[in-house]
Amino acid sequence: MGRVKPGDGRPLQPYRWWQLFARSLFHIRLAGDNGASDLWSVDVRHGGDSNGVVHGELYRNRVNETRAKLPAAFPVPGGTIEVAASSFGLKRCHFVGTDGTRRQLTPDPASAEGRRAHLGRARPVLSRAIGLVSGMVLVVGLLLGVPQIVEQITRIPFIAGHVGVFVSPIALAAEVNVVLVLVSVGASVERALRLRYNRLLDGGIFDGDD
Repeated sequence: MGRVKPGDGRPLQPYRWWQLFARSLFHIRLAGDNGASDLWSVDVRHGGDSNGVVHGELYRNRVNETRAKLPAAFPVPGGTIEVAASSFGLKRCHFVGTDGTRRQLTPDPASAEGRRAHLGRARPVLSRAIGLVSGMVLVVGLLLGVPQIVEQITRIPFIAGHVGVFVSPIALAAEVNVVLVLVSVGASVERALRLRYNRLLDGGIFDGDD
């Protein structure tokens, strides 16, 4: 987990339409120590800083409180807010209470996650169909892509000399493989908008995730 550092007190910037796939913004209301309800917000810019490091910014009533490199666990009244990112967006943004209860934060309505959530409420059948297609695309991409990748790896002279060359039973044209990659990326982005994550399907192996 990234070490939580004090924030600078700046106000939370409004979500702009051009930030749809570059920024995630989630909110939750929690009772404070004095019993009053505070709005806690998590702001993540997926492009990262100048070194490419992605941070999460925590705001209390729209004022910057703390920040940390992701993944991070931000202390808040009654528990922590856990935030983690994948290569395609967020995979976790949950409040975890001291009693073990878990609650996902609510995406900002203007964000891509918020628009996807609105589709789920307004058109639940269509939403489930899109989610099913996304999962199927990733499974098919895995089944078609992995054998070809393994063959290319085993063709490296050093590896071939020790284990031999694996010949993939699947050989797709380069153009088809490009389309397969693009469609798979789109499917993973769609799943990230719903905070759905599977280490095998959604690139966790390449993220170095557990």
